[in-house]
Amino acid sequence: MTKAQADINRKLRILRHGAESRNIAKTCRYFGISREIFYQWKRAYATKGESGLINSNPCPENPKLRVPAPIAEKNIYLRKTYHLGAMRISWFLERYHGIKLSSGGVYGVLKRNGLNRLPQSARKRTITTHRYEKQVPGHHIQVDVKFLNFKNNQGYKIKRFQYTAIDDATRIRALKIYNQHTQQNAIDFINHVIDKFPFRINTVRTDNGHEFQAKFHWHLADLGIQHSYIKPRTPRLNGKVERSHRTDDMEFYQLLEYKDDVDLNKRLSEWENYYNFSRPHYSLNGKSPYEILKQKMQPI
Repeated sequence: MTKAQADINRKLRILRHGAESRNIAKTCRYFGISREIFYQWKRAYATKGESGLINSNPCPENPKLRVPAPIAEKNIYLRKTYHLGAMRISWFLERYHGIKLSSGGVYGVLKRNGLNRLPQSARKRTITTHRYEKQVPGHHIQVDVKFLNFKNNQGYKIKRFQYTAIDDATRIRALKIYNQHTQQNAIDFINHVIDKFPFRINTVRTDNGHEFQAKFHWHLADLGIQHSYIKPRTPRLNGKVERSHRTDDMEFYQLLEYKDDVDLNKRLSEWENYYNFSRPHYSLNGKSPYEILKQKMQPI
């Protein structure tokens, strides 16, 4: 039964109750409606039958107030392709198209097109732990490895490993793909991160994976960088890098067709630059990581 039919049945039940009891005031008190509404329904039912009991919009929508079709299409594309929320779509439109549209306006477009609910896999997860954030760039760097599975042109499975580092204070990231999952590659990656990040690194935080054990640990010590491990089976303690891997899946890898490693590394570099310099981040109130870095580096 639809919601509209259930509403009609309720009104019919109230009208029948009034007719059987012959005490309209008592009926209205019992069902919590006014006598004016009761008689309005009674007149509508007498003239139009059940169709007269269908709720109508009290104020017809003004088509002049609707979002223009080209802008609506951009909303729909961003939603379907990247599963962005209303606020982030609003930021994207302003940043890349110079279009100012509130998050409420974006939501209206999505709702009219049946896109107001995200797919289950893309919905926001409830955070049950308190998220701490360092204020000084480089004070804490979270490092983790993302396992990648591709198929080449011959249909053979290809395994690759994305090493990821993210700065706790600014969300600036460094990414690099390796063919193997080893401590030597972890050491090579941290050297890459040191060269890449525009600030000194104080502490690196990792999980307890084999790639972050003794050789890696002492390499950091030789560089004067502290190394801390999160508690076993608590990936939420490295939540920022874990969340960034979800972003990689939703906005990069789902659109990527693997050709070869050269193409993969080229596209990953483009994605890294876009993530750091241009992408508006929800956690940064619509700013990019390098905009936050510039803000934090300004003298007080």
